[in-house]
Order: sequence, then structure tokens, then C-alpha cells
Amino acid sequence: MRALTFVAALMLGLTSMLGLTAASAQDYPTRPITMVVPFPAGGPTDTVARVTALEMSKLLGQQIVVENVGGAGGTLGAARVARAAPDGYTLLINHLGLASAATLYRKLPYDTKTAFAPVGLVTDAPMTIIGRLDLKPNTLSELVAFAKAEREKVTFANAGLGAASHLCGMLFQSAIGSKLTAVPYRGGGPLLNDLLGGQVDLGCEQATTSTGPISAKRVKAYAVTTKTRLSSLPNLPTADEAGLKGFEIGVWHGLYAPAGTPAAPMQKLVRALQAALKNPELGKRFADINTAPIGEGDATPEALRAKLLSEIERWAPIIKEAGQYAD
Repeated sequence: MRALTFVAALMLGLTSMLGLTAASAQDYPTRPITMVVPFPAGGPTDTVARVTALEMSKLLGQQIVVENVGGAGGTLGAARVARAAPDGYTLLINHLGLASAATLYRKLPYDTKTAFAPVGLVTDAPMTIIGRLDLKPNTLSELVAFAKAEREKVTFANAGLGAASHLCGMLFQSAIGSKLTAVPYRGGGPLLNDLLGGQVDLGCEQATTSTGPISAKRVKAYAVTTKTRLSSLPNLPTADEAGLKGFEIGVWHGLYAPAGTPAAPMQKLVRALQAALKNPELGKRFADINTAPIGEGDATPEALRAKLLSEIERWAPIIKEAGQYAD
């Protein structure tokens, strides 16, 4: 009898605990949520995060606090979220660097394919191929011919190993079959400053920061790297239009929770993100930085998971061909 009483009490306790866990998941969120940005404050990803967090906070009824955890090409912040409790209170917002890091860093403390539960895609920002103002080529086709002829004499600046500009530079070299000289900087600001000053030949920068110098004719603009032209730069052709067929790269952002996060919090996060992306005010804020919210059909966990996996596969051979690793 004592044994039966003990077992019954144990089962009752477990049932109560499970019921409490389920109830707490259903009541989610009951306290502030942390959204980790794996880059310093003030950059494009930080801006996207803060705009998104503000709108989602209103919908969830709890504040989403943005925490900048920079370093190691975004992998320190990603590792912080991968280790976090899977309860919906720690999120990660990251761009295509999460996918490329799977190859670029050969000793990651997490498995990119399995460590995160995708919430949804957030934005897809275009990039532009730009050059110093006195660079000889005037069109993208002329630039390709010039780069093939001059090869290592041509300098291609990037904002650091693993940055979107670095990936764009590797993709450009792979597309034209010519190796150029990479010049890494510690961020997009120093890169753009030296490009404006004529210290380097080429760069591939987000439209967020390059639109101003292009409009002011302080740099040569060769192409935009997305499928369609930019409304802010209507005369700038896409790389595909300008002769570099199939060349495409955008700085897409996705929102993630740690793997194993329960279904109830995940569903609330997905609904909040989708509702936030429909808000015209969020669209205006994104337009200010030359990006746009992802369309309703793509702001889903399934679309983000497919994007992440396909981008891991896309960048692996390009990085291996370049032989440029971060560790």
C-alpha cells in the first residue's frame, strides 16, 4: 500500500508539473523576451531587429529587448541563442551570414542545421556592386572584362571575413572566373570611406549605405544584385540585366528560437511576426533603410528553414573554392 501510495503521489506530482508547464506555455509570454543581434549596435541588422522587436512587442504584450552580442562574424551571438533555454524567451535575428558560417567556420559550437527553430523570414535587402569614381570601366560588362584582364591587380574590399560584402565578392569572382585581391575592413563604414577616397577599386555594399553615394555620384555604380531594380535607383540595372546572368545575392534576415521551443510559444511568435510585417508603419521604417518586409507567403517557419538549408548548400562550394576560412 505504501508503495502504491508513493507511486500515485509521484504520478500526481508529474501530472501537475506537466500541466503547469503546458499552462505556462499557453500563457506565454509572461515576461520580457530577449532578441539577440549577433552584430554591433547601429548596423543594418540591428536596425531591422529594433524595428521588428518594437512591432512584435505590441502584439505579444511584452517587451522584446534587443541585446547586441557581436564577435566572430555573428557566431558568438548565434551560440548564445543555441545554448539558451528553449522556452521562447531568447530569440536570434541573423542574416545570410548564419548560413555561410556553417562552412566559413569549421569548428562551430553548434550545428546550424539543427540548433535553431525558424520563426520566419523578415527582410531581403539588395546589394550594389560599386567602384571608385575614377575606375576605368563604366558598365558591368566592361568591369568583368577589366577584372578578367587585371586579376589580382584589382582590389575588392569587404567589411570583414564572413560579411555579406565578403560573400558578394567571392560570388563575383566565382561568376567571372577570375581571382581578385580581397581587402578586408572592420565594418562597412571604413570600407565605404576608403572606396570614396579611391584607396580600393571595388566593393559590394548594401543599398542601405550605398544609395546615398551612388545618387551623389561619389562612386561608380555597376549593378544591383537582386532580381528587380530598386525604386530608389531606377536607372541602375540588375546584374542579370547587365550581362552577369544568374548573379544574385540579397541580405536576407530571419528570426529564430532555440531548437526544442514548445509549439505554443512558437505559434505565438510566428503569428506576431507575420502581423508585424503587415503593418504599414514597419514597412515605412524598413523603406528608410532600403529594404522591405518579406511577403506574407514567405514569412513562415517552413520558408525560413528551406532558405537556410539552401543557402548553406549554395555557399559551401563557393567558400571552399576560395579557400577562405575564419578559423
